[in-house]
Amino acid sequence: MWSEEAEGTNGIGTCLIEQRALTIHRGQHFFARNTLLSCTTAPIFDERGRLAAALDVSSCRAEHTEQFVRLIAMAVGEAAKRIEAEHFRRAFPKARIVVAPPTEKLGPALLAIDADDLVVGATRAARAAFAVTSAAIAAGLPAEAVLGEERSDGEGFAAAERAVLRRALARADGNVSKTAAGLGVSRATLHRKMRRLGLGEG
Repeated sequence: MWSEEAEGTNGIGTCLIEQRALTIHRGQHFFARNTLLSCTTAPIFDERGRLAAALDVSSCRAEHTEQFVRLIAMAVGEAAKRIEAEHFRRAFPKARIVVAPPTEKLGPALLAIDADDLVVGATRAARAAFAVTSAAIAAGLPAEAVLGEERSDGEGFAAAERAVLRRALARADGNVSKTAAGLGVSRATLHRKMRRLGLGEG
């Protein structure tokens, strides 16, 4: 059935080609035998931003109105985003996951950052939002190069990171070794962060 439907217009095939969430409703199907179906499909991308799967909900119920189709489309889209985000987190179990502002069209914008503050993974949405490429990640991409720009209101990533480090140092009574252990980073990485953020080591 998959090989036959892939030859014409259907929800799964069209979603995979266009790489976007969509609905093929009844008469929009290519084959006459499928015109009673309403198919809603959303793409799912892997940790490298590549198309990995498609989530489809199809129905031929007579009461399947266009309003009901829209509700299903919202549910399918949200489910696909949750699956993609969960897959990303499992792909980088030891990394710190940074969540960027969500993008309605491209899904969850997530970055995976290791203990040395290098970006080791990025979802499709994050790659688009921050111009991150696989080549840059492979070459060793510092997180600050992606997220380090300060905004005019002083609430950029660096300001937030400084606040986190201050709290961690305070909890450790200023002990750098204890702070590094608590944050899951090396002493060298913590010293580098502190110098960059203008924090004393006392």
